[in-house]
Amino acid sequence: MPTASRAKGFTLIELVITVAIVGVLAWLAVPLMEMSAQRQKEAELRTALRQIREAIDAYHGIVVEQRKTNKIRIDVPADASDYPPNLETLANGVTDRQSPEGRKIYFLRRLPRDPMNPDGELPAADTWGKRSYASPPDAPSEGEDVFDVYSRSEAVGLNGVPYKEW
Repeated sequence: MPTASRAKGFTLIELVITVAIVGVLAWLAVPLMEMSAQRQKEAELRTALRQIREAIDAYHGIVVEQRKTNKIRIDVPADASDYPPNLETLANGVTDRQSPEGRKIYFLRRLPRDPMNPDGELPAADTWGKRSYASPPDAPSEGEDVFDVYSRSEAVGLNGVPYKEW
């Protein structure tokens, strides 16, 4: 006669070991997921800074060119600097005086937010720190124009450089 076969299924020890292994794997994966999320935010910050700085440079290029050639393309007061008065100007556009239809020149499709700023209620322009052309580089401050932008975050990036210095 055949002997009684062993019941099929897992023992309590096998289940405890399996749960422990899954727990250790999850414990190891959480820091990697957090680092991946931080890398994603840092990539967004780099992209946003590049877009805004290129738009500021494009505005500056038009103003410098029109001052050289005396062909007025956008309205800029004579005593103003060659930089945009605010970030909204880059996204809202400026009227092209050479266009018979009065078209606008847009430097940005939309103004990106600082991804490191946790306050979702602030307008995009208020999430950035702004440096005026008249302010020194080691102590940036706002003024009558926008020469550069930076993140207001006090955090440090994965590369060891504070976000506000990017």
